[in-house]
Amino acid sequence: MRFLSEKLPGVAVLGIPLLWISVFMLLPYAIIATYSFWTKQYPTFSPDFQFGNYLTLFTDPQYSKVLIRTLKVSLLVSLFSFLLGYPFAYFLAFRCKSQALRTWLYMAVIAPLWVSYLLRAYVWKTILGTEGVLNSFLMSIGILSEPSDMFLYNQFAMVVTLTYIFIPFMVMPIYTALEKIPRNLVEASADLGLRPIPTFLRITLPLSIPGVAAGFTMTFCLTFGDFVAPFLVGGPDGNLVANVIVTQFGTALNWPMGSALSILVLVIVLTVLSLSGRVERHYSPKEV
Repeated sequence: MRFLSEKLPGVAVLGIPLLWISVFMLLPYAIIATYSFWTKQYPTFSPDFQFGNYLTLFTDPQYSKVLIRTLKVSLLVSLFSFLLGYPFAYFLAFRCKSQALRTWLYMAVIAPLWVSYLLRAYVWKTILGTEGVLNSFLMSIGILSEPSDMFLYNQFAMVVTLTYIFIPFMVMPIYTALEKIPRNLVEASADLGLRPIPTFLRITLPLSIPGVAAGFTMTFCLTFGDFVAPFLVGGPDGNLVANVIVTQFGTALNWPMGSALSILVLVIVLTVLSLSGRVERHYSPKEV
């Protein structure tokens, strides 16, 4: 009885989260995985065990084209988020001497996360539209003689919108990683005669790689699974893999194909998470 009384609280605490994960995560994944082997038979689908759905994903050009486009957009969003977010995080961690200013700037980064996702996407649809701020500015300085629709409903619009939406997820882990870097390492580098740029390349950047890997993982995975922004600003040729999944489960009523595509997305995301974890472990400071 004493053994049970000691173990019961731990089992209860651990059992509730495990039950929640099993019912609301593992079970739906199992159902989706089962559907992916079924066969589409109009107007519904029938149980089967075949790999035709997965074979179609790699042989049908329309699916491979969407997957390549999604990978391209996700990588571009991650790259631009890094190029914009790293200097900002570096400034906050190393150059901003005022604690109040640092707090306000950091809050400015995370504040958009409190605003509706749809509102943030619609803002860029308004900015890039034919009557938006960008067209008005270019017309006012004489670059354009009339409004242009070249800024909206294309991959450029998707990358800009998604970079704006997800850049906080790049800045936050990089800033955290930079904050943890011991300042005496940078000072010792300067004392030994190493100039700022070599110091950054040999000390600061390598020690911040775990934050970069975490930020890249979040921006990449969030972009890879996004379907709202492509619908709003991507146009007819801007569908990403998530839009195709929505179509398969909705309009096309092809649940087996939608399930196969969902499992493929899950495999890609888990692969990225695994690689990111290895990078973080490799570059994390080793305890002595």
